[in-house]
Amino acid sequence: MIAVIGSNMVDLITYTDIMPKAGETLEAGRFAMGSGGKGANQAVASAKLGAKVTMVSKVGDDAFADNTIANFQSFGIDTKHVRKEPGYSSGVAPIFVDSNSQNRILIIKGANSRLLSQDIDEAAEDLKQCRLIVLQLEIPLETVYYAINFGNQHNIPVLLNPAPASKELDIDYACRCDFFVPNETELEILTGLPVQTEEEIILAAETLLSKGLKNIIVTMGSRGVLWMDGKNCEMIRSHQVDAIDTSGAGDAFIGCFAARFVESGDIRSALLEANAYAACSVTACGTQSSYPDTARFTEMRKQFEK
Repeated sequence: MIAVIGSNMVDLITYTDIMPKAGETLEAGRFAMGSGGKGANQAVASAKLGAKVTMVSKVGDDAFADNTIANFQSFGIDTKHVRKEPGYSSGVAPIFVDSNSQNRILIIKGANSRLLSQDIDEAAEDLKQCRLIVLQLEIPLETVYYAINFGNQHNIPVLLNPAPASKELDIDYACRCDFFVPNETELEILTGLPVQTEEEIILAAETLLSKGLKNIIVTMGSRGVLWMDGKNCEMIRSHQVDAIDTSGAGDAFIGCFAARFVESGDIRSALLEANAYAACSVTACGTQSSYPDTARFTEMRKQFEK
């Protein structure tokens, strides 16, 4: 079983050819609303691929809460530890997607900011049965650190996705994780180093690896994925697809990697699968709605083999 300890959001997605300037009002082409949040997205991707997933999260006491819980349940995710927080809104993420399929995202954490160490304690007996803990940074850092310590104490591998990136992240805690998975932008924020070229990305990753990270996996969008563990330094090229919407592609990658790693224990094989899964996810609109299930993923992968 995989435990995702993290965020959920309601995605409010606007598709527009032109982004408005300050003080300008423009008409956009289309709007969609869906379930999102980095933690929720990663949980759904794993569940769609057949993994058994439990979610530890907080929703508000508003109209979005029941829909969020029902959405988890529709994918077979255990919601025993998804709790409502009185007096708080659910998390919301306005997303703006331009004509080049690039996205700009704002997040309002809402109840996600109330996911605390006591929530991990309350879920402890179920968490002890998990084979991987997946974390992100849309919840309080103190809760992330507590979850890392919990994983270490109970010999459960931990994956940390440092998103959204925060310079306040204590790298010592990151080094206690088995997998550290930033994208290139997050890598730049965390290291203060340029990441325009692959060589620069490798150098920036090496600075973190030298601090004691076990595995650093840098997702690089259309350029692919970099994996370094002190012994291996491998660049896995992305699959060429016609991208429609890149929202949630990094979460698709992590969700697939988690599912396949727990299934096989093979890091490289899981990376190859996750790389292909992320490519599939950008060929449809939305976040969770763009994630294929196992049957659809198998069919889509055949196109990469031609």
